[in-house]
Amino acid sequence: MTALPSSGTTHAWVVGRPAPIASGPLRPVERAIPEPGPYELLLGVRACGVCRTDLHLAEGDLPPRRPGCTPGHEIVGEVLEAGALADGFAAGDRVGAAWLAGTCGRCRWCRSGRENLCPASRYTGWDVHGGFAGHTLVDARYVYRLPEGLPDEDAAPLLCAGIIGYRALERAEPPRGGRLGLYGFGASAHLTAQLAVARGAEVHVVTRSPAARRLALELGAASARPDAPPRLLDSAILFAPAGSLVPKALEALDRGGTLAIAGIHLTDVPPLGYERHLFQERTMRSVAANTREDGRAYLAEAALLRPTVRAVPYSMRDADRALADLAAGKVTGVAVLLPP
Repeated sequence: MTALPSSGTTHAWVVGRPAPIASGPLRPVERAIPEPGPYELLLGVRACGVCRTDLHLAEGDLPPRRPGCTPGHEIVGEVLEAGALADGFAAGDRVGAAWLAGTCGRCRWCRSGRENLCPASRYTGWDVHGGFAGHTLVDARYVYRLPEGLPDEDAAPLLCAGIIGYRALERAEPPRGGRLGLYGFGASAHLTAQLAVARGAEVHVVTRSPAARRLALELGAASARPDAPPRLLDSAILFAPAGSLVPKALEALDRGGTLAIAGIHLTDVPPLGYERHLFQERTMRSVAANTREDGRAYLAEAALLRPTVRAVPYSMRDADRALADLAAGKVTGVAVLLPP
Protein backbone atom coordinates (compact mmCIF):
# COMPACT_ATOMS: atom_id res chain seq x y z
CA MET A 1 0.00 0.00 0.00
CA THR A 2 1.32 3.44 -0.94
CA ALA A 3 1.74 5.78 2.00
CA LEU A 4 -0.33 8.96 2.04
CA PRO A 5 1.96 11.85 1.12
CA SER A 6 1.78 14.86 3.40
CA SER A 7 3.86 17.00 1.07
CA GLY A 8 6.66 16.73 -1.44
CA THR A 9 7.09 16.05 -5.12
CA THR A 10 6.36 13.24 -7.51
CA HIS A 11 8.20 11.98 -10.56
CA ALA A 12 6.32 12.42 -13.86
CA TRP A 13 6.88 12.31 -17.58
CA VAL A 14 5.62 15.11 -19.83
CA VAL A 15 5.45 15.68 -23.56
CA GLY A 16 7.63 18.70 -24.22
CA ARG A 17 7.43 19.41 -27.92
CA PRO A 18 5.83 16.57 -29.93
CA ALA A 19 8.36 14.95 -32.25
CA PRO A 20 9.42 11.49 -33.52
CA ILE A 21 9.89 9.26 -30.52
CA ALA A 22 13.56 8.69 -31.35
CA SER A 23 14.22 12.40 -30.73
CA GLY A 24 13.01 12.16 -27.13
CA PRO A 25 9.79 14.21 -26.91
CA LEU A 26 9.08 12.67 -23.50
CA ARG A 27 11.03 14.24 -20.66
CA PRO A 28 11.11 13.56 -16.90
CA VAL A 29 10.13 16.22 -14.36
CA GLU A 30 9.54 16.52 -10.64
CA ARG A 31 6.42 18.38 -9.59
CA ALA A 32 4.46 19.01 -6.43
CA ILE A 33 2.02 16.31 -5.39
CA PRO A 34 -1.39 17.89 -6.12
CA GLU A 35 -4.28 18.19 -3.69
CA PRO A 36 -7.66 16.85 -4.79
CA GLY A 37 -10.43 19.35 -5.45
CA PRO A 38 -14.19 18.68 -5.64
CA TYR A 39 -15.00 15.26 -7.12
CA GLU A 40 -11.29 14.44 -7.40
CA LEU A 41 -9.23 11.55 -6.08
CA LEU A 42 -5.49 11.67 -5.52
CA LEU A 43 -4.07 8.35 -6.67
CA GLY A 44 -0.75 6.69 -6.04
CA VAL A 45 -0.09 5.05 -9.41
CA ARG A 46 0.40 1.30 -9.06
CA ALA A 47 0.51 0.52 -12.79
CA CYS A 48 -0.12 2.30 -16.08
CA GLY A 49 -0.50 0.67 -19.46
CA VAL A 50 1.25 2.13 -22.49
CA CYS A 51 -1.15 2.72 -25.38
CA ARG A 52 -0.47 3.58 -29.00
CA THR A 53 -2.50 6.75 -28.37
CA ASP A 54 0.29 7.83 -26.00
CA LEU A 55 2.68 7.42 -28.92
CA HIS A 56 0.41 9.48 -31.20
CA LEU A 57 0.36 12.25 -28.58
CA ALA A 58 4.13 12.20 -28.09
CA GLU A 59 4.80 12.32 -31.81
CA GLY A 60 2.14 14.93 -32.62
CA ASP A 61 -0.25 12.77 -34.67
CA LEU A 62 -2.79 14.11 -32.17
CA PRO A 63 -2.28 17.84 -31.61
CA PRO A 64 -1.42 18.81 -28.02
CA ARG A 65 -4.27 20.22 -25.95
CA ARG A 66 -2.34 20.95 -22.77
CA PRO A 67 1.31 22.03 -22.81
CA GLY A 68 3.55 19.72 -20.81
CA CYS A 69 0.81 17.13 -20.30
CA THR A 70 1.63 13.77 -18.68
CA PRO A 71 0.49 10.85 -20.89
CA GLY A 72 -1.04 7.57 -19.70
CA HIS A 73 -4.70 6.57 -19.53
CA GLU A 74 -4.67 2.95 -18.36
CA ILE A 75 -4.16 3.77 -14.70
CA VAL A 76 -4.44 1.40 -11.77
CA GLY A 77 -4.16 3.50 -8.67
CA GLU A 78 -4.63 3.47 -4.93
CA VAL A 79 -6.78 6.22 -3.47
CA LEU A 80 -4.61 8.32 -1.19
CA GLU A 81 -7.02 11.17 -0.59
CA ALA A 82 -10.58 11.98 -1.69
CA GLY A 83 -11.71 15.54 -2.31
CA ALA A 84 -15.06 17.01 -1.43
CA LEU A 85 -18.03 15.33 -3.17
CA ALA A 86 -15.94 12.28 -4.15
CA ASP A 87 -18.45 10.09 -2.35
CA GLY A 88 -18.02 6.37 -1.94
CA PHE A 89 -14.21 6.28 -2.01
CA ALA A 90 -11.76 5.95 0.84
CA ALA A 91 -8.00 5.82 1.24
CA GLY A 92 -6.70 2.40 0.22
CA ASP A 93 -9.34 1.70 -2.46
CA ARG A 94 -7.97 0.34 -5.75
CA VAL A 95 -9.53 1.99 -8.80
CA GLY A 96 -8.94 2.30 -12.52
CA ALA A 97 -8.91 5.48 -14.59
CA ALA A 98 -9.29 5.30 -18.38
CA TRP A 99 -9.24 7.53 -21.49
CA LEU A 100 -12.56 9.32 -20.89
CA ALA A 101 -11.90 11.86 -18.13
CA GLY A 102 -14.97 14.08 -18.28
CA THR A 103 -18.05 15.19 -20.23
CA CYS A 104 -20.52 18.06 -19.95
CA GLY A 105 -23.49 15.85 -19.01
CA ARG A 106 -25.90 18.30 -20.67
CA CYS A 107 -25.55 18.04 -24.45
CA ARG A 108 -27.82 15.89 -26.61
CA TRP A 109 -25.15 13.21 -26.89
CA CYS A 110 -24.68 12.94 -23.13
CA ARG A 111 -28.44 12.93 -22.56
CA SER A 112 -28.95 10.12 -25.09
CA GLY A 113 -26.33 7.75 -23.67
CA ARG A 114 -23.64 8.71 -26.22
CA GLU A 115 -21.31 10.65 -23.96
CA ASN A 116 -18.33 9.47 -26.01
CA LEU A 117 -19.48 11.98 -28.65
CA CYS A 118 -19.74 14.91 -26.24
CA PRO A 119 -18.11 17.98 -27.87
CA ALA A 120 -16.81 19.05 -24.45
CA SER A 121 -15.35 15.64 -23.56
CA ARG A 122 -11.94 15.58 -21.88
CA TYR A 123 -9.35 12.82 -21.95
CA THR A 124 -6.75 11.45 -19.56
CA GLY A 125 -3.23 12.20 -20.71
CA TRP A 126 -4.46 14.70 -23.31
CA ASP A 127 -6.54 17.29 -21.45
CA VAL A 128 -5.60 16.28 -17.90
CA HIS A 129 -2.41 14.74 -16.53
CA GLY A 130 -2.29 10.97 -16.84
CA GLY A 131 -0.57 8.00 -15.26
CA PHE A 132 3.05 8.23 -16.43
CA ALA A 133 3.75 9.54 -12.92
CA GLY A 134 3.99 8.54 -9.28
CA HIS A 135 0.77 10.37 -8.40
CA THR A 136 -2.14 11.79 -10.36
CA LEU A 137 -5.58 13.35 -9.91
CA VAL A 138 -8.70 11.75 -11.42
CA ASP A 139 -12.40 12.55 -11.43
CA ALA A 140 -14.16 10.10 -9.12
CA ARG A 141 -17.20 10.10 -11.43
CA TYR A 142 -15.12 8.56 -14.24
CA VAL A 143 -13.18 5.82 -12.46
CA TYR A 144 -13.94 2.11 -12.26
CA ARG A 145 -13.92 -0.49 -9.56
CA LEU A 146 -11.56 -3.23 -10.66
CA PRO A 147 -12.11 -7.01 -10.52
CA GLU A 148 -10.74 -8.60 -7.36
CA GLY A 149 -7.73 -10.88 -7.65
CA LEU A 150 -6.46 -9.33 -10.88
CA PRO A 151 -2.83 -8.15 -10.59
CA ASP A 152 -2.21 -4.46 -11.23
CA GLU A 153 -0.17 -5.12 -14.38
CA ASP A 154 -2.99 -7.27 -15.82
CA ALA A 155 -5.76 -4.83 -14.83
CA ALA A 156 -4.14 -1.75 -16.40
CA PRO A 157 -4.50 -2.81 -20.09
CA LEU A 158 -8.18 -3.57 -19.59
CA LEU A 159 -8.83 0.14 -19.05
CA CYS A 160 -8.22 1.18 -22.65
CA ALA A 161 -7.04 -1.74 -24.75
CA GLY A 162 -9.85 -3.84 -23.31
CA ILE A 163 -12.60 -1.21 -23.20
CA ILE A 164 -11.92 0.18 -26.69
CA GLY A 165 -11.70 -3.36 -28.06
CA TYR A 166 -15.07 -4.07 -26.44
CA ARG A 167 -16.66 -1.04 -28.09
CA ALA A 168 -15.07 -1.89 -31.45
CA LEU A 169 -16.46 -5.42 -31.19
CA GLU A 170 -19.92 -4.02 -30.45
CA ARG A 171 -19.61 -1.66 -33.44
CA ALA A 172 -18.49 -4.51 -35.72
CA GLU A 173 -21.61 -6.54 -34.78
CA PRO A 174 -20.33 -10.04 -35.55
CA PRO A 175 -23.20 -12.53 -35.69
CA ARG A 176 -23.09 -15.37 -33.19
CA GLY A 177 -20.79 -18.01 -34.60
CA GLY A 178 -19.69 -15.63 -37.35
CA ARG A 179 -16.24 -14.98 -38.79
CA LEU A 180 -14.41 -11.97 -37.35
CA GLY A 181 -11.20 -10.52 -38.76
CA LEU A 182 -8.70 -8.56 -36.66
CA TYR A 183 -6.17 -6.43 -38.53
CA GLY A 184 -3.17 -5.76 -36.31
CA PHE A 185 -2.59 -7.73 -33.13
CA GLY A 186 -1.28 -5.53 -30.36
CA ALA A 187 -2.56 -4.60 -26.93
CA SER A 188 -6.23 -4.14 -27.79
CA ALA A 189 -6.55 -6.93 -30.35
CA HIS A 190 -5.09 -9.61 -28.07
CA LEU A 191 -7.81 -8.85 -25.50
CA THR A 192 -10.59 -8.44 -28.06
CA ALA A 193 -9.75 -11.77 -29.67
CA GLN A 194 -10.33 -13.58 -26.37
CA LEU A 195 -13.63 -11.81 -25.81
CA ALA A 196 -14.80 -12.65 -29.33
CA VAL A 197 -13.78 -16.30 -29.01
CA ALA A 198 -15.59 -16.54 -25.67
CA ARG A 199 -18.70 -15.18 -27.39
CA GLY A 200 -18.47 -17.88 -30.05
CA ALA A 201 -16.80 -16.06 -32.95
CA GLU A 202 -14.36 -17.65 -35.38
CA VAL A 203 -11.44 -15.21 -35.25
CA HIS A 204 -8.99 -14.64 -38.10
CA VAL A 205 -5.97 -12.40 -37.46
CA VAL A 206 -3.94 -10.49 -40.04
CA THR A 207 -0.60 -9.15 -38.83
CA ARG A 208 2.94 -8.97 -40.22
CA SER A 209 4.52 -9.88 -36.87
CA PRO A 210 5.43 -13.60 -36.54
CA ALA A 211 5.41 -13.28 -32.74
CA ALA A 212 1.95 -11.72 -32.80
CA ARG A 213 0.68 -14.48 -35.10
CA ARG A 214 1.93 -17.12 -32.67
CA LEU A 215 0.24 -15.32 -29.78
CA ALA A 216 -3.03 -15.07 -31.71
CA LEU A 217 -3.11 -18.83 -32.26
CA GLU A 218 -2.27 -19.45 -28.60
CA LEU A 219 -5.25 -17.30 -27.61
CA GLY A 220 -7.72 -19.22 -29.76
CA ALA A 221 -7.66 -17.59 -33.21
CA ALA A 222 -8.70 -19.90 -36.05
CA SER A 223 -5.99 -18.46 -38.29
CA ALA A 224 -3.21 -15.88 -38.20
CA ARG A 225 -1.70 -14.73 -41.48
CA PRO A 226 0.49 -11.86 -42.71
CA ASP A 227 -1.67 -10.84 -45.69
CA ALA A 228 -5.35 -11.85 -45.76
CA PRO A 229 -7.82 -14.14 -43.97
CA PRO A 230 -8.49 -17.54 -45.54
CA ARG A 231 -12.26 -16.99 -45.75
CA LEU A 232 -14.67 -14.12 -46.29
CA LEU A 233 -15.58 -12.38 -43.02
CA ASP A 234 -18.86 -11.37 -41.45
CA SER A 235 -17.16 -8.57 -39.52
CA ALA A 236 -13.73 -7.05 -39.07
CA ILE A 237 -11.92 -4.64 -36.76
CA LEU A 238 -8.98 -2.55 -37.92
CA PHE A 239 -6.57 -1.90 -35.04
CA ALA A 240 -3.49 -0.98 -37.08
CA PRO A 241 -3.36 2.80 -37.74
CA ALA A 242 -2.79 2.23 -41.47
CA GLY A 243 -5.43 3.61 -43.83
CA SER A 244 -3.97 1.45 -46.62
CA LEU A 245 -5.53 -1.58 -44.90
CA VAL A 246 -9.09 -0.25 -45.15
CA PRO A 247 -9.70 -1.37 -48.78
CA LYS A 248 -8.16 -4.77 -48.04
CA ALA A 249 -10.37 -5.25 -44.99
CA LEU A 250 -13.49 -4.22 -46.94
CA GLU A 251 -12.61 -6.62 -49.76
CA ALA A 252 -12.39 -9.45 -47.23
CA LEU A 253 -15.96 -8.83 -46.00
CA ASP A 254 -18.80 -11.05 -47.14
CA ARG A 255 -22.14 -9.52 -48.11
CA GLY A 256 -23.61 -7.41 -45.34
CA GLY A 257 -20.34 -7.35 -43.42
CA THR A 258 -19.18 -4.53 -41.15
CA LEU A 259 -15.72 -3.04 -40.67
CA ALA A 260 -15.08 -1.10 -37.44
CA ILE A 261 -12.00 1.13 -37.31
CA ALA A 262 -10.83 1.15 -33.70
CA GLY A 263 -8.03 3.72 -33.61
CA ILE A 264 -8.18 7.42 -32.76
CA HIS A 265 -5.63 8.09 -35.52
CA LEU A 266 -5.48 6.63 -39.02
CA THR A 267 -3.33 7.49 -42.00
CA ASP A 268 -5.17 8.54 -45.16
CA VAL A 269 -7.48 5.97 -46.71
CA PRO A 270 -6.89 5.27 -50.43
CA PRO A 271 -9.79 5.78 -52.88
CA LEU A 272 -12.49 3.13 -52.57
CA GLY A 273 -14.37 1.50 -55.43
CA TYR A 274 -18.09 1.17 -54.86
CA GLU A 275 -18.50 -2.25 -56.48
CA ARG A 276 -15.30 -3.67 -55.05
CA HIS A 277 -15.42 -2.33 -51.49
CA LEU A 278 -18.90 -1.17 -50.45
CA PHE A 279 -21.62 -2.76 -52.58
CA GLN A 280 -23.75 -5.60 -51.18
CA GLU A 281 -24.38 -3.54 -48.04
CA ARG A 282 -20.90 -3.61 -46.61
CA THR A 283 -20.60 -1.05 -43.82
CA MET A 284 -17.62 0.93 -42.49
CA ARG A 285 -17.75 2.51 -39.00
CA SER A 286 -15.40 4.45 -36.78
CA VAL A 287 -15.02 4.09 -33.02
CA ALA A 288 -14.89 7.25 -30.90
CA ALA A 289 -13.59 6.70 -27.37
CA ASN A 290 -16.08 4.94 -25.09
CA THR A 291 -18.85 5.57 -22.62
CA ARG A 292 -18.61 4.76 -18.94
CA GLU A 293 -21.23 2.11 -19.51
CA ASP A 294 -18.88 0.45 -22.03
CA GLY A 295 -16.23 0.37 -19.32
CA ARG A 296 -18.52 -1.10 -16.70
CA ALA A 297 -19.90 -3.71 -19.12
CA TYR A 298 -16.47 -4.80 -20.31
CA LEU A 299 -14.95 -5.04 -16.83
CA ALA A 300 -17.91 -7.14 -15.69
CA GLU A 301 -17.41 -9.48 -18.64
CA ALA A 302 -13.65 -9.56 -18.08
CA ALA A 303 -14.16 -10.47 -14.42
CA LEU A 304 -15.85 -13.68 -15.61
CA LEU A 305 -13.61 -14.32 -18.63
CA ARG A 306 -10.30 -13.58 -16.86
CA PRO A 307 -8.46 -12.90 -20.15
CA THR A 308 -4.83 -13.76 -20.57
CA VAL A 309 -2.96 -10.46 -20.52
CA ARG A 310 0.44 -10.50 -22.20
CA ALA A 311 1.92 -7.72 -20.09
CA VAL A 312 5.49 -6.59 -20.75
CA PRO A 313 6.69 -4.75 -17.60
CA TYR A 314 8.79 -1.60 -17.64
CA SER A 315 9.88 0.61 -14.78
CA MET A 316 8.06 3.95 -14.63
CA ARG A 317 11.55 5.45 -15.02
CA ASP A 318 11.74 3.86 -18.48
CA ALA A 319 8.53 5.21 -20.00
CA ASP A 320 10.45 6.74 -22.91
CA ARG A 321 11.99 3.36 -23.72
CA ALA A 322 8.59 1.65 -23.51
CA LEU A 323 7.16 4.08 -26.08
CA ALA A 324 10.20 3.64 -28.32
CA ASP A 325 9.84 -0.15 -28.17
CA LEU A 326 6.14 0.16 -29.00
CA ALA A 327 6.95 2.35 -32.01
CA ALA A 328 9.58 -0.17 -33.18
CA GLY A 329 7.18 -3.11 -32.94
CA LYS A 330 9.16 -4.75 -30.15
CA VAL A 331 6.20 -5.21 -27.78
CA THR A 332 4.12 -8.36 -28.23
CA GLY A 333 1.11 -7.78 -26.03
CA VAL A 334 1.04 -4.58 -23.98
CA ALA A 335 3.73 -2.58 -22.20
CA VAL A 336 2.91 -1.70 -18.59
CA LEU A 337 4.76 0.82 -16.42
CA LEU A 338 5.28 -0.15 -12.79
CA PRO A 339 6.65 1.90 -9.88
CA PRO A 340 10.47 1.78 -9.66
